[in-house]
Amino acid sequence: MFLNLMILGTLISISSYTWMGMWMGLEINLLSIIPLMNSTNNMFSSESALKYFITQTLASLIILFSIILMLMMTEFISPWMNSSLLLILNSALLTKLGAAPFHFWFPEVMEGLNWMNCFIILTWQKIAPMILIMNNNLNLNFLLFIIISSLLISTLMGFNQTSLRKILTFSSINHISWMLSSMWISFSIWLIYLLIYFIINFNIILMFYYTNSFYLNQLSNNLNSNNLIKISFLLNFLSLGGLPPFIGFLPKWLTINWLIFNNYLILTLMLILFTLIMLFVYIRIILTSLILNFSQSKIPLTKIKKFTLLFMNFFSMFSLISFMFFFNFL
Repeated sequence: MFLNLMILGTLISISSYTWMGMWMGLEINLLSIIPLMNSTNNMFSSESALKYFITQTLASLIILFSIILMLMMTEFISPWMNSSLLLILNSALLTKLGAAPFHFWFPEVMEGLNWMNCFIILTWQKIAPMILIMNNNLNLNFLLFIIISSLLISTLMGFNQTSLRKILTFSSINHISWMLSSMWISFSIWLIYLLIYFIINFNIILMFYYTNSFYLNQLSNNLNSNNLIKISFLLNFLSLGGLPPFIGFLPKWLTINWLIFNNYLILTLMLILFTLIMLFVYIRIILTSLILNFSQSKIPLTKIKKFTLLFMNFFSMFSLISFMFFFNFL
């Protein structure tokens, strides 16, 4: 019931004609995700739920405050007042999204959740705030500031993390900067980016869920039972970083192409450079489990449904070639 309500809240928010309807959809979404976070096996889940609830409620209050002020001041409004209210509204939406420098709640909340809840917050919870940001007239300089600060913070903070949940969080903040850049250029590129980000994240989080891994040192032991699954899982991180043979390269390729086409050369350069540094964080995960020699246990630690996982991983890795052929014929 709560999962359906959460989906319904997002759908109400993105299909609403009025700002109040959009705010109502966000509230339904928030109130239905809090019970989903509750877990009897995890003692940190209630703390995470409370942190998430407080920050999201604060952001919702600021959204409501700016909407009411905008509705009240339509007759006597000055351009300066309108732009500052829009700035407040967008800041609140970016807080809901978890973009830097409004990301203060994001790693803390993620650290206390199980993998399925992490997947929801990393993927589904991005849809409504991003579409609402698209409906606004975003200040160009403000958007550039958000993109660059997201790139900087995600790369710098991702370096010395050992928690897999925090690594995925800072990876998500890095991808938010790419999504904001793609959204600025074209809705369809943003949609392609989001869908592929969904698929790659689903693969990675499903593997963490099956192996019950939460920290870097657990990966080397838990993945040793099956070499094929191990290598396909680790290559997913290269896909998440956006290396060419994998599907994760496609949305970045499209974004770079359109940014260069619209003469945003410095922004493109910054996106590429900081994502390369982020790739180092992913490679560090791969190195520990792939290159170092570990004694393999004959007793499998986990029962992994091989066919589903291998099919998803195969799709994630090698569908770029089929996409290239498909787009050539369009």
